[in-house]
Amino acid sequence: MPRWRELPSSLDERVRTLIVQMRRLKDRSGLSLASLQSKTGYSSSSWERYLSGRALPPRKAVEELARVSGQDPTRLLVLHELAEEAWSQEVAAAPLADTPEPENARRRMVLIGVCATVVLAAICAGALLAAPWKDDGNGKKAATTARYNSAPASHGAFAYRTGKTYPCTVRRETGRLSAGYSDTRTALLSGPDWDVVEAQCLLGYHGFDPGDVDGVVGPRTTRAVKRLQQKADLPPDGIVGPQTWQVLRK
Repeated sequence: MPRWRELPSSLDERVRTLIVQMRRLKDRSGLSLASLQSKTGYSSSSWERYLSGRALPPRKAVEELARVSGQDPTRLLVLHELAEEAWSQEVAAAPLADTPEPENARRRMVLIGVCATVVLAAICAGALLAAPWKDDGNGKKAATTARYNSAPASHGAFAYRTGKTYPCTVRRETGRLSAGYSDTRTALLSGPDWDVVEAQCLLGYHGFDPGDVDGVVGPRTTRAVKRLQQKADLPPDGIVGPQTWQVLRK
C-alpha cells in the first residue's frame, strides 16, 4: 500500500473527505496509477492530481474508480456533490484540468434529488433526547452538560446538514446499541453523513469522546476510534469498518 502524502491544509473538509475515500478504494483495489489509466480512460497524471488534492476529480472519474474497485458508487457520488460545492466556492477563480463541462440546471437538480434520497435512506426516524458524556482519559464515561445539547431532537424528516451538532440517546434495540441515526453495521466511515453521527454517539456511549457530534470525521473522532480499537484488541488504524461497528454496537 503506498504511503500517501499529506493533503494540502487549505483543502475544504468536504473535498478532503472525498479524496481520502478515493485513496482507500485505490489501496484496496491494488491498482497502480498506470492500471487506473488503462481501466478508466483517465491518465495516470490526472489520477495523481485527483488523489493529491491538486484537482477535483470529475464525476465520471469517481464513478470509474468505484467500478474498477468493485464498489457501489452511490456513497462516493454523494461525497463528490458536497466536494464540488465546496470547491466551486473556494477555488472558483482557479481553472481545473480534466473537469467536465458544467451540467445544465435540470441535470444538477436531478443529481441533488438523488443525493438527498440516498442520505435520507440512512436516517432512522424518531425523536431523540441528548445523552451527554465525557472521556476522562481512561475510557470511562462521565456525564457533562456543558458541551452537548440536551433538548429533544427529531431528524427523521430532514437530510443531514454540515455545520450542525446533533444530540445523542443510545438505546439497545434487538440486542444491539443504536443512537437512531443509522442502522449500518458494515459501512466504511468516511462522512460527512449520518453514519458518522451514529458512530460519534456510540463512541461517546462507550466512554471515548469524539468531540462535536457533527457527522465529520475529524482528529478527535479518529483518536476516539483508535482508543476504542486498542481496548477491543483491534488494529488501531482509526478507520471504522465492520469489525469496529461490531464493537460499537455491543
